[in-house]
Amino acid sequence: MTFEAHSPWRLSVAPMMDWTDRHCRYFHRLLSRHALLYTEMVTTGALLHGDVPRHLQFNEQEHPVALQLGGSEPADLAHCAKLGQQWGYNEINLNCGCPSERVQRGAFGACLMAEPPLVADGVKAMLDVVDIPVTVKHRIGIDKTESYSFVRDFVGTVAQAGCKVFIVHARNAWLQGLSPKENRDIPPLRYELVQRLKADFPDLVICINGGITTQTQVTEQLAALDGVMIGREAYHNPWWLASWDTQFFGAAPAQFTREDIEAQLCDYMAHQQQTHGTPWQAIARHMLGLRNGLPGARRWRQVWSDHRLKGTHPRQVMALAHAVQRVEEVALAG
Repeated sequence: MTFEAHSPWRLSVAPMMDWTDRHCRYFHRLLSRHALLYTEMVTTGALLHGDVPRHLQFNEQEHPVALQLGGSEPADLAHCAKLGQQWGYNEINLNCGCPSERVQRGAFGACLMAEPPLVADGVKAMLDVVDIPVTVKHRIGIDKTESYSFVRDFVGTVAQAGCKVFIVHARNAWLQGLSPKENRDIPPLRYELVQRLKADFPDLVICINGGITTQTQVTEQLAALDGVMIGREAYHNPWWLASWDTQFFGAAPAQFTREDIEAQLCDYMAHQQQTHGTPWQAIARHMLGLRNGLPGARRWRQVWSDHRLKGTHPRQVMALAHAVQRVEEVALAG
């Protein structure tokens, strides 16, 4: 089975604030050629009034990569979507799922699910000015509203505006009483509602997000849906991504090792530090899960997290990390 036979949304890494910056995405792309990568949420205000290159710059190697926008004013969304296309993103995604109070004060994120016509207007405004996909990421409900008809009507209204792709976090967003972290764990997962959406809207691309951590779960969801979006598990256990192209896109088995990926990222760190002044620690933090579950992984992480080494070339840090890791590996074996 070839990659071309699959939906572009077949497997993706979720937008995650403070995590999926361009350095993280570069690292993830080393591991999977085909997974779709999403930016952290970028607010329309940040692009209208802030440093556009700082927010939109990315590495060419990241493609396919999607820009997630946070906002609610159709004109602002259209302006920012156009910027996203001009900067080379492959998709614009509208955040209708973030439950944080800061986002609520800006009247966007999950609270937009209460205003489907406004979301539809925003989607149409973006589609009018770009010719790349405009997608929506949302929850199955807000607060204690657990009726399937709520999310069904939301999707139906937004689809009428031209949106063809919906990425559904299969939990409610509780806008009162829970932190964003708690909102990722406490509201119950209801995968069956996402599958009902696909049954009711067979012509739409429906992808699922939330609590999916194993190959078996991905396979089960792909039997019923068009795509799966992986969040925290992809970040904390990044080596899993190395199997995705083979398992889910029909590619030949990967020939690289963890050490190969680490070495490539070291060269990237050195280049970024030399040309942009980006300290290697800002990049290395994204790969600290690369050796999860292996003997000596704890000591390896400690070396890569040691700020006393900030003036050391990344390749030298790698050599030290492996030496320390091997010592602990031998001690554990003894």
